[in-house]
Amino acid sequence: MNITIKELNINYIKVGEGEQNLLLLHGWGSNFASFNNIINAMAKFCTVYALDMPGFGQSDEPKSSWCVDDYVDLVIEFIQKMNIQNLCILGHSFGGRVIIKMVNRKLEFTIDKVILVDSAGIKPKNNNKVSFKVRFFKCAKKVVSLGVVRKIFPNALENLKKKFGSEDYKNATPVMRETLVRTVNEDLTELLPNISQPTLLIWGDKDTATPITDAELMEKLIPNSGLVTIKNAGHYSFIEQPYLVNKVLQSFLESKG
Repeated sequence: MNITIKELNINYIKVGEGEQNLLLLHGWGSNFASFNNIINAMAKFCTVYALDMPGFGQSDEPKSSWCVDDYVDLVIEFIQKMNIQNLCILGHSFGGRVIIKMVNRKLEFTIDKVILVDSAGIKPKNNNKVSFKVRFFKCAKKVVSLGVVRKIFPNALENLKKKFGSEDYKNATPVMRETLVRTVNEDLTELLPNISQPTLLIWGDKDTATPITDAELMEKLIPNSGLVTIKNAGHYSFIEQPYLVNKVLQSFLESKG
């Protein structure tokens, strides 16, 4: 199904007829199809909503680069247009980043519970190797940005970014590359204590993108939270261990308070 928000065509799905509403927000470089196991399991007792965020899946790409707050605005408008008054919300990776900022807003609807799965939001500390790489990139960037260098090597800066960038950066379009840079460097740690909803943290113990130490810090800072560690799972714990994750989700969603 499709809906127009912010002049963008947004692809979404709504399945199930349960009284409880569940909204799923996917991670960077993914789409709502990554949640198929969760959608099929939760639709048995929930009304499940999931959307392809702008720039991913079958949704339109933003016309210019976005920040996290732009994605928050879009999700809020989606909830309002779908007339969802009470809901639980689950975010994986980048989707979790959007949720953290959203629940820090004054909203016209109620979010009953929050689920963060291998969530982004805590800016990693650079080790010596990464620090050297960053310093080298910044110095090289200054050199290739000089007018005379740009004239001789017009693609030098873009090639440098590709060489030092992540796979997400390399695979993105120019607009989404700018969006990635604007979103990934924002540290949301100070917002975590403001999350008032009961919060479930689900994390793969082998996650290298958002390590388990991030989950432990979130559990410490979010007042009413609990962490479930998924053994032998990485950044996509819900895909690697679907049966266990779905059982944990169902238990949390059906619990009182």
